[in-house]
Amino acid sequence: MDVMGDKATLLDTGRFVQPADREDPGTAADEMRHRLAAEAGDVDAMSVLGSLLLRRGDLDGAESLLRAATAEGDRAAANNLGVLLHQRGYADEAAGWWRVAAVAGSAPAAHALGRHHRERGDEPAAEYWLRQAAEQGHTLGAYALADLLEHRGDVGAERWMRVAAERGHREAAYRLARALDRRADTDHPDRADRSDRADRTDRTARPARGERAEGDGTRSPADEAEQWYRQAAARGHRRAALHLGAILERRGELKEAGRWYLNSAKDGESRAACALGFLLRDAGDEESAATWWLKAAQDGDGNAANALGALHAERGETQTAERWYRAAMDAGDVNGAYNLGLLCAEQGRTPQADQWYRRAAYAGHREAANALAVLLLQGGDAAGAEPWFSKAAEAGSVDAAFNLGILYASRDEESAALRWYERAAAAGHTDAALQVGTARLREGDDQEAERHLRCAAGGGSAEAAYRLGTVLDARRPPAGPPVLGEPAAGKTECEEWYERAAEMGHRRAQVRVGMLASGRGDVVEAARWYRLAAEAGSRNGAFNLGLLLAREGSEPEAALWWTRAADAGHGRAALRLALLYARHGQLAQGQRWASRAVDLGPAEVAERAGRLREALRQELSA
Repeated sequence: MDVMGDKATLLDTGRFVQPADREDPGTAADEMRHRLAAEAGDVDAMSVLGSLLLRRGDLDGAESLLRAATAEGDRAAANNLGVLLHQRGYADEAAGWWRVAAVAGSAPAAHALGRHHRERGDEPAAEYWLRQAAEQGHTLGAYALADLLEHRGDVGAERWMRVAAERGHREAAYRLARALDRRADTDHPDRADRSDRADRTDRTARPARGERAEGDGTRSPADEAEQWYRQAAARGHRRAALHLGAILERRGELKEAGRWYLNSAKDGESRAACALGFLLRDAGDEESAATWWLKAAQDGDGNAANALGALHAERGETQTAERWYRAAMDAGDVNGAYNLGLLCAEQGRTPQADQWYRRAAYAGHREAANALAVLLLQGGDAAGAEPWFSKAAEAGSVDAAFNLGILYASRDEESAALRWYERAAAAGHTDAALQVGTARLREGDDQEAERHLRCAAGGGSAEAAYRLGTVLDARRPPAGPPVLGEPAAGKTECEEWYERAAEMGHRRAQVRVGMLASGRGDVVEAARWYRLAAEAGSRNGAFNLGLLLAREGSEPEAALWWTRAADAGHGRAALRLALLYARHGQLAQGQRWASRAVDLGPAEVAERAGRLREALRQELSA
């Protein structure tokens, strides 16, 4: 009749029913039966009755029974006598009885004795007795042994943690999952570099799974970790439920993720309440999100307090937002100081923004260091900004690396600027990739330029898409004359990049797409792109639109667009206007636009415009 080695674990064995508000009707009858048998000298009855009284808290009634049973050699009674004495504060005497029971083969007593030795710092003795319990199949003994070995960094810890987990120990299942998760991070550093929803301070999430082992069909550490999280969560482990929710959310299984977050949050896990709030916010339910963030923030979760602050800031409730940011800061979340800096900067309270940025930056917040440097730079203190940009960039801020590149470029230190642009570009910064691509173009390295421009264009840069189009366009062989019967050629890659840039509003790309459409004979498409560019202020777009309209017989409208182009400094547009007015007999107007074309150039336009102006002058003076 073995039971566990202390009061807490005594109730976890399943041997006895947990105490309830009212006893089961059969309990009193059973107790009376055991009492009568004990009074008749039944050793087993003494042991059972002593255990029942011990569980009830009747230590005086239990002790005499357990001592009597122990004297008759009952090892379970010896174990429980140790539990009773431990509760009375007689730890050494308790250990003596546990040793008697453990030597007699009681695994719970060996576990209790092992824990006793560990509490006193005798790890060799603790390991000996815990190993005795574990090897006899005692679940808590296996877990306690794993905990001891893990504390010492022993590689055997995982084996015993796994044994305990397989026998249903939920904390062992959770800790085994965490160990496997860390191994997955080690195997895949890019996975470890990203924040886990369970431990995050931002919204970035890492991949849900690691690589599967090849060939042998074994599961990856990440997959196995998920299994153990699930088992621990199913047994009510709130942190396991939190991590399982994070895994499922990253995988897009939001409904199930929300269910596990909810279970964990209801059990008091503030990080789960915070994560559930983000999940609800993303689903468009801000009110429910705020409710869970409030619960988490009141429990001391700084991330939730920051989320509440951001929510109120978006609604224009700046005083409430500031209160929550301060609460986040009080909870030890440095993001609170950074967000206070952002709030003050938006309100034009520069000294206060400087103060909060500095507080966060000195605490190691890299984006706060970058924001502080930007603030100093805007105030004209480039010398003060540079070290903060450097500190933020060295800490991994991509924006700071890019800004440092801009700072060096402003001083004409091109090599230093390029070095920082390359660092930011390698981390995926779109504008930095554009700068590197442009620099490589100037150097004549088209291959490297193309690689970086593709990255920037893929990141949404219209200028990069246009420049990539020009690089690819320059490689195209000249188009030959069309052959009858041959199908029309599809769009080339350079045209596709020009169009992508044009659709994003890039004026030069719009003009280029218009020219390509015009070359294919698609006048309507060409006019559409020229008009878009012209209306956005492109003088080349206005000039080309004028040419197209003039060819179509719409000279008055063509003149309007040429006028707009000429007023913007387009020499050829001015020459076209001079010719148009001269042809219609408006010689003075023609002469005026010819003079304007001479001033604007380029050289061949100025030469033609000069001859036209002289001819018109002679005609007017004749």
